[in-house]
Amino acid sequence: MYSGSCACGAASYELHAPLRPSVACHCAQCRKISGHYWSATAVPRAALKLVSERALKWYRSSPHVRRGFCGICRSTLLWDNEERDSISIGSGTLDDAGGLTTSHHIFVAEKGTYYDIPKGMPRYPGSGPEDGKGGPP
Repeated sequence: MYSGSCACGAASYELHAPLRPSVACHCAQCRKISGHYWSATAVPRAALKLVSERALKWYRSSPHVRRGFCGICRSTLLWDNEERDSISIGSGTLDDAGGLTTSHHIFVAEKGTYYDIPKGMPRYPGSGPEDGKGGPP
């Protein structure tokens, strides 16, 4: 089991499944919402248990995607494509990532000009090997 929360602790969760490797998304929307690129792991939707959701708010960022954030401290926690069976969790919100690593970078065509992506990491101009089919992590 893994646990995590927002910065102020008003929104917290538990994950009851193995974590997918983290995927770093450099799209303009993720950068604007998080303040930098956003890195997320994922679990099956049924494996996410919201422990404290009193402050959890949702922002619909596209037709099938909503983003969960704390209404108090504004930490971005979740990325939820409602057409998928999994839900993405901000890797930085985990209390202990337990060896979680980043597998690849997506939407690098939209990356900010103020930073570089480490050499040797797989990277894709769009959403991944099947560009255009799914969006961020």
